[in-house]
Formats: sequence, C-alpha cells, structure tokens
Amino acid sequence: MAISYKKLWKLLIDKDMKKKDLQKAAGISAASITKLGKNENINTEIIEKICIALQCDISDIMEMVDED
Repeated sequence: MAISYKKLWKLLIDKDMKKKDLQKAAGISAASITKLGKNENINTEIIEKICIALQCDISDIMEMVDED
C-alpha cells in the first residue's frame, strides 16, 4: 500500500488554488509541496496545516492505494 495525494490536487482545482497558494495559506515549505507531488511521506504536522488551511479532513486530501 502507498499514500496518494491525488485528492489534494483535485481539491485545489475545485477551490481554484495553485500549489503556491496552498504553500502560502498553510505556511509550508516548497520542499513539502514537492514531496506531496511525488507522493512521498511527509510529517503529520504538514498534513494538519493543510487541512486547517483548506478546512477539510485528512481523508479529503490523501488515501491509501495499492502499489503496482
């Protein structure tokens, strides 16, 4: 199993936000955005900041998927 952040990118599209907007709103680094883009592991503190900034739940931005 692996973590996918596809839900996060769809949510940003729905909210008409760019990755840069998320970075600023959540107060996270460009490196964190890069890790998210590569579906890499990130700190739960970063997840919390994103959820607060987007007013959503963890399940709205990430999910477990089968690895191919």
